[in-house]
Amino acid sequence: MMTQLVLMRELLGALSGNEMVLGIVLANWLLLTGVGSALGRTAGRLKRPLTLMVVGLILLAVLPIGSVMAVRTLRNVVFARGEMIGVTPAVVGCFVLLAPYCLVSGYLLTLACAALGRNRKEVNQGAASIGQVYALDSAGMVVGGLGFTFVLIHFLSHFGCLYVSAWANLLSAGALALAERRKVLLAGAGVIAGAFAGLTFAIDLDEVSTRIEHEGFRVAFRGNSPYGSLVVTESAGQFNFIENGQMLFSTQNPGAVEETVHYAMAQRPGAWRVLLVGGGVSGTALEILKYRNARVDYVELDPLIIDVGRRFVPGGLADGGIHVIEGDGRSFLRRASERYDVVIADVPEPATSQANRYYTREFFQEVKRAMNDGGVLCVPLAPYENYVSKELACLIGSAHRTLKDVFRNVLIVPGGKLFLLASDGDLAVRTVKRTGVFDGITNREVLEVRSLIADRLEGAGIQPQRLTRGYLDGMITEDRMADVSRPASQEAVANTDFNPVLYYYHLLQWISRFKESFGLLGGALLVVLAAYLVRIRRVELAVFTAGFAASVLEVVLLLGFQVLYGSVYNRLGLIVTMFMAGLGAGSLAAKVTLARRGRRDLAAVVLALAVYAAALPLLLQGAGRLEEAVSSAAAGSAVFSILAFVPGALVGMAFPLAGKVDFQGASLTAGRLYAADLVGASLGAILVSTLLIPLIGVTAVCLVTAGLNVVGGLALLMKRGS
Repeated sequence: MMTQLVLMRELLGALSGNEMVLGIVLANWLLLTGVGSALGRTAGRLKRPLTLMVVGLILLAVLPIGSVMAVRTLRNVVFARGEMIGVTPAVVGCFVLLAPYCLVSGYLLTLACAALGRNRKEVNQGAASIGQVYALDSAGMVVGGLGFTFVLIHFLSHFGCLYVSAWANLLSAGALALAERRKVLLAGAGVIAGAFAGLTFAIDLDEVSTRIEHEGFRVAFRGNSPYGSLVVTESAGQFNFIENGQMLFSTQNPGAVEETVHYAMAQRPGAWRVLLVGGGVSGTALEILKYRNARVDYVELDPLIIDVGRRFVPGGLADGGIHVIEGDGRSFLRRASERYDVVIADVPEPATSQANRYYTREFFQEVKRAMNDGGVLCVPLAPYENYVSKELACLIGSAHRTLKDVFRNVLIVPGGKLFLLASDGDLAVRTVKRTGVFDGITNREVLEVRSLIADRLEGAGIQPQRLTRGYLDGMITEDRMADVSRPASQEAVANTDFNPVLYYYHLLQWISRFKESFGLLGGALLVVLAAYLVRIRRVELAVFTAGFAASVLEVVLLLGFQVLYGSVYNRLGLIVTMFMAGLGAGSLAAKVTLARRGRRDLAAVVLALAVYAAALPLLLQGAGRLEEAVSSAAAGSAVFSILAFVPGALVGMAFPLAGKVDFQGASLTAGRLYAADLVGASLGAILVSTLLIPLIGVTAVCLVTAGLNVVGGLALLMKRGS
């Protein structure tokens, strides 16, 4: 668990990715672990399986350290610095990087079943050994998840966290070697433990690898928070803030700051109350205060960004007119007692489901309730370089449609980025009539926003460094306005919290940047998957559908928590850990039923999982109403912990029951069932996180999952041979 969490964060940063990258990492992780489990089917023939277990534990201590070093030091060797990495290289890279660790850990799962079940001849006892390993594995994940989330990540680097798990594995290896009286292995574990101790005190691998990763820049700061990994680099006095591999902002970049602020403020230069969601450390908060009447409430989710920003951007937040609020912007809006004249969302483009929260109909409704009559909202959408691709057109159309569902007027401003302005009041006061054909429309009003912005800035006594009349004349032209306005007039689907189509369109735009064909690769994967599903037994099919449901429901719950309470990173470990706790509890509870008719019991569990999947959208709606009533992240964590525990318990019950129904020896049965479980989970992880939820929405995904588990459950109840 700790290795998985660290590598997911590291790979997300190295690949500068989104949920597709997380889906690729998780799918590779589960698939390779499943392959390792399948390779362990011959472990029952080993005379001394614990000896091999000692070797495996030593490898599990060493491999994660090497994996993180490889991620940080080889990224700019294999790829050009700053180069965007496409889907196929990401898949291949993750596969190669994760294969050693995952194959070993998967093999050890089956090996443990063989070791515990070697002297258990009865079916019930042999199946119980499989359930015991499953429960212990889940318990280890619970400890690792809780420790990482609530303790270690607050005080240690990623390497420090991996040292903790390495010591745990080395101590286990030493204990087993001592019990097996294998002096050579015991000595090997001792030598490696000594090397780790020396490495910890002699070399700061985190500092060394970070410096290599950002070669050419001075690393001014590196640190972790519950929300991600933050690195600040410096070159020629410019500081770059990088979180999870994504550039948040750079100092000494007045153009970006001025565009973010003045397109909105020029509409309401007399604004008194301004809400800024994100980005204040970059200078946007101070830029707003150039309007004499303005007072700023600045909401920032990650307190580490504020603390580090005050250190490296002195004076950026020191003005008394800036009120800094630590927390989630949406949660703040729901509770806000103030009413704002202007709301500026200085947030990343909707490249992730987390960022997508600030582009949904629900968010725009929350903004409108917190604004004065005629207030203005401004959000950035995407970079724009004089060309509207098919994917960008979809982005524009969906975002425009979503805003129009809430606000009377919407204006798209084509600056260095596309900025969306929305209000129930007037926008861009000055217009000029044009006679003739323009974009297929006669007598169209062309919005002269460039003159309006320049006049308002001069009227407020503001002298911008970049947003001059010349810059505006070059950026906000009739042709550019026409190009970005054209998609807005087309039919489009609105973007909502649980149907994040804008994230899906952004994903398509990201993929379109790479000249890749998925036909051959996708076809080959489908053939392999079809061949596997045709050959597996009905019990394995039930485990496969349960594993698929495990991934799907976990992703849906994480998305639901993120939608309601902000970033899921600070609760990722809790929700995943509660799911794992359910797995362990379910596998232990299933021991009670092993002496009964396992096939019917297994079918009942899989069908219960189908019922839960179908009911989950309604449960999420109930959680949303609870959030509106109490507005407490603690209460939300408790509710989502229960929602995660229940499906975990059902999946945990299915595994030992399946072992009873189809028992053919501990190692053979465990290898087949672990493989079915992890392959199903792998498929669910990559399909749901990267395609199904943004394409068809949460409700449809849950119903599809329920349908698959109905098939798996009913297959178990069919007569043999039918």
